Formats: sequence, structure tokens, C-alpha cells
Amino acid sequence: MAERAFDKIMQGLKEMDAYQKGKLKARKRTLKIEPIRAYDAKKVKNLRKELLNLTQTAFAGVCGVSNKTVEAWESGKNMPSGSACRLFELIENDPEALERGGILSIS
Repeated sequence: MAERAFDKIMQGLKEMDAYQKGKLKARKRTLKIEPIRAYDAKKVKNLRKELLNLTQTAFAGVCGVSNKTVEAWESGKNMPSGSACRLFELIENDPEALERGGILSIS
């Protein structure tokens, strides 16, 4: 087992050396990360009520936050964090993703 790990490390080092000397081409990926959309009180409430048809309690469970947090978002007292806004974007783009991902079960 240790020999296998050593061999893999050595192979990686040899490939790195070949790349630095221009003898090996490396794969290159370019990532474009879209800016996070902002969600105000009206957008959060619309997402919860109109798109998902959930109570504040159920929506809080989906988002992993307390009821008070959802209340604060919807009243405009607090703004959702970046990670919450990313979740909202995913939900807006694909409302069924919650069910497919096993996060929400509707019967």
C-alpha cells in the first residue's frame, strides 16, 4: 500500500517536472462564477409563498435556519447571507431540485 502511494507521488513529481520543462501539456479550465443575486424581503416571501408554497416554518427547515430568521428576512429586518442567496438562486432556477435532492418531500 505504501509503495503504491509512493509510486503515485513520484509519477506526479515527474509529470510536474515535464510540465515545467514544456514537455507535457496540462489541462486548463476557466471558471466563471456568477455574482450572487440579492434577495430583499419581497423576493424571499415570493420565493417561499408563490414558488414553493411553503409556510415560514417549512421554509426555515429547508434553509436550515430558524423561523425568526425567515421572519426577519421577510420583514426586511435582516438580509439573507450569501449562502442563503445562492440556495434561493438554485431554487428559483430549478424548484424541483429540493425534491430530487431529498431535501423536501411533498405528499
